[in-house]
Amino acid sequence: MYLKTQGLVLRVTEYRDSDAILSVLTREQGLMTFKARGVRSRRSQIKSACQLLAFSEFTVLERQEYYTVSEAVCIEMFQPMRNDIELLSLCSYFAQAAELLSQQDVNDGEVLSLTLNAIYALCKLKRPQPLVKAAFELRMMVIAGFQPMVDGCCVCGNDAPDRFDVAGGMAVCAKCSASGSLRLPISPACLAAMQHIVSCESKRVFSFNLLPEPLKELSDVSETYFLTQLERGFYTLDFYKSLRLTGQDLQPAAQ
Repeated sequence: MYLKTQGLVLRVTEYRDSDAILSVLTREQGLMTFKARGVRSRRSQIKSACQLLAFSEFTVLERQEYYTVSEAVCIEMFQPMRNDIELLSLCSYFAQAAELLSQQDVNDGEVLSLTLNAIYALCKLKRPQPLVKAAFELRMMVIAGFQPMVDGCCVCGNDAPDRFDVAGGMAVCAKCSASGSLRLPISPACLAAMQHIVSCESKRVFSFNLLPEPLKELSDVSETYFLTQLERGFYTLDFYKSLRLTGQDLQPAAQ
């Protein structure tokens, strides 16, 4: 039986001499695994559509409990990402996170849309990498069922809390926080950004701006909360951060 679907390639694993196994996130069927025969050969007509982070339309043949790619047409390659190793590494982190939080045979439209919108915001809209990364992490937590409580202090009800309790996933005041818990500082601007990310329409997740200091706060909170709730790290994130650190070290000192 043939099936036609659109999806984002989240992972490519080499298989045999010239084949590859693709992990593809689709809107209707969720995470799917495709076998792409001969895709690594120079003459393959489906090579571009089967690349990592290509958004493509696949025609696959279901046979013996797995799918084989019959045809594939690339819809969007996100070319700027392929010319920038730092940008590619960040998008690869998004892909690894999306694969972890997606399921087979489950409608994962929200995960797919968020991941595509994040890559689009970086490659087409040229949004700042720290802003997109932080918004992606926090919004992904909402989709995964770990929505942080940021409407106000979850202890006293104050509408201007100045700390975020990472373990509890809630905004609190410094005087209300339990001792021993990890509490990260959040300014009013950072809090407003968090409220926007968790409650806005999906297409507006990246539609905000922050000055450097509150953006640094948002970055720290989002990444720490994301990794804490998932109880794991990501090698793609480690590589991205190493590139960012190297790039900062290479920048000339201010005169």
